[in-house]
Amino acid sequence: MKAIGKIVVFIPAYNEEPSIGEVIRAVPRGYLPGCKVEIIVIDDGSRDGTVKAAREAGADHIVSWPSNRGLGAAVREGLRQCCLLDADIGLMIDADNEYPAEQMPEVLDPIVRGEADYTMGSRFMGTSHDMKWTRRIGNYGFTLLQSMLLRRWIRDGQSGMRGFSREAMERARIVHDYNYAQVVTLNLVRQGFRVKEVPIRYRVRTQGESFIRFGTYVRKVLPAIWRELRTPVDRREGTS
Repeated sequence: MKAIGKIVVFIPAYNEEPSIGEVIRAVPRGYLPGCKVEIIVIDDGSRDGTVKAAREAGADHIVSWPSNRGLGAAVREGLRQCCLLDADIGLMIDADNEYPAEQMPEVLDPIVRGEADYTMGSRFMGTSHDMKWTRRIGNYGFTLLQSMLLRRWIRDGQSGMRGFSREAMERARIVHDYNYAQVVTLNLVRQGFRVKEVPIRYRVRTQGESFIRFGTYVRKVLPAIWRELRTPVDRREGTS
């Protein structure tokens, strides 16, 4: 097992003042002996007290943009910042407190053990019984599309909790600013990175509002998937 010196948790956030502090405080800082855990918030033009709440909760770094660029842009920046901070492993988690930051060890363990390069916390391998039926159907549809394109079964292609090895962070490509969920998985698998899903718990947000609107999501994400599939990738060494 490779020694892990630093893990960086990056949190894309847009108007998440009520919940982001709880997410930050739940991150297990003492996950691995001798491993430093840092937290960076990518504030995507929030108009509320997101930045203040993040600082008070103990965020180590904050990148704040003057206007909203989109979740895909924020995740791209989070991956870039992880590399600049010299992280061996990165963990992305949504700021809405729907995903269990305390399960960081389970999500990252396959990467730490050298069994995967990219992990996704799967709500449908864990407990997701409270998810609204409209979101569940949309999730199933886009996950099925990903599975068909990748020719491998994925249970939760929309997860907002994901782990990345250093090489995966350096080489991941997100081809549009609106969202990242489908295109980054397609990109990494096409390059030959090993992906693994890990069961996680899930709780429906009780504060704030999701940015996702089904019609907008379809209109913006489907062309991005097509663009990703049309863009050549360089395979990793040792893969075919």
